[in-house]
Amino acid sequence: MNRVIDRYSVVVVAVAATLWATDAYFRNQLVKHLTPSEIVVMEDALVALFLLPVLIRSLGDVRKLGTRGWIAVIAIAAGAQALATILFTKSFSYGIYSETFVLQQTQPLIAIVLAWIMLGERRRPWFWAAVVVALIAVYMVVQAPNISLTQPFAPIASLTGGRVDAGLYALGAAALWAGGTVFGRYALGSISFWSMTSLRFTVALPILLAVMLLSPGEGFAGFSHYTFNDFVPNLLGIALIPGLLALLLYYRALSKTPASLATIAEMAFPVAATLIAAAPPPWGFQQQIFPAQIAGTILLLGVILFLGWTKEKTPPVLQAGAVELAAG
Repeated sequence: MNRVIDRYSVVVVAVAATLWATDAYFRNQLVKHLTPSEIVVMEDALVALFLLPVLIRSLGDVRKLGTRGWIAVIAIAAGAQALATILFTKSFSYGIYSETFVLQQTQPLIAIVLAWIMLGERRRPWFWAAVVVALIAVYMVVQAPNISLTQPFAPIASLTGGRVDAGLYALGAAALWAGGTVFGRYALGSISFWSMTSLRFTVALPILLAVMLLSPGEGFAGFSHYTFNDFVPNLLGIALIPGLLALLLYYRALSKTPASLATIAEMAFPVAATLIAAAPPPWGFQQQIFPAQIAGTILLLGVILFLGWTKEKTPPVLQAGAVELAAG
């Protein structure tokens, strides 16, 4: 099994990203009376509790993290796990959904640049053609209701009429999630995927609690909003499937996947989330499926499979300085 995951790690990253999208099945039942902070705090706390025995047993592994490794872990916990979710939710609050989704698609480009700077990853020229096809594919899936043959770039043109604040929040979330991929790849050079997953949720928990307690209208009163029906099955579902299972699978695959490839595979998340929204209520929104969404999904799957097939044949070209940084 380990050999299979190592060989097809790009595809496994995409599977993990698809599992993230199942969050919608459970979250739709919770947002009626819980705030985003209350949901995220309890999800994180449950996963941290499940992984506590793992963290205790892996303390020896955690000691291998140097100063740079701890900076990477804290950046993941504070940025990708906590702040990015808050920024993305804030961007959504403006009601300009098209702008938020368009700008979120900058995430893989940011991650590729960060992997180039921090990890020294250099891809072959044809890789950029694959990136363009993947971006077009996700654009087709996410923006299908807003585009037509006569106005294929309507969502991009609408950015000029959006709010600057909403755009900055969306870009901030994209940058933090992109950084989470690169920092995760860096930290996995020192610790196991079990330790990385445990640290992500454990270190993020006090940050999320502080955000919840300091938020107007929440504070300690937020803990009184939970009911037993929230935990079974919804909060447990979020914690176990898009949380625990997806992140363990993700970090296991990321340990054998260059960050520049992993960020393309992660684009399976917005595609899966858009298609899940087509489910009937109360789990989805019964949205119409457009031909462009089917075509875009096929295109993205083709790119992910192609990158998975070529991963062993065309490894990244690493600069000597970056190799020494990653090794240290």
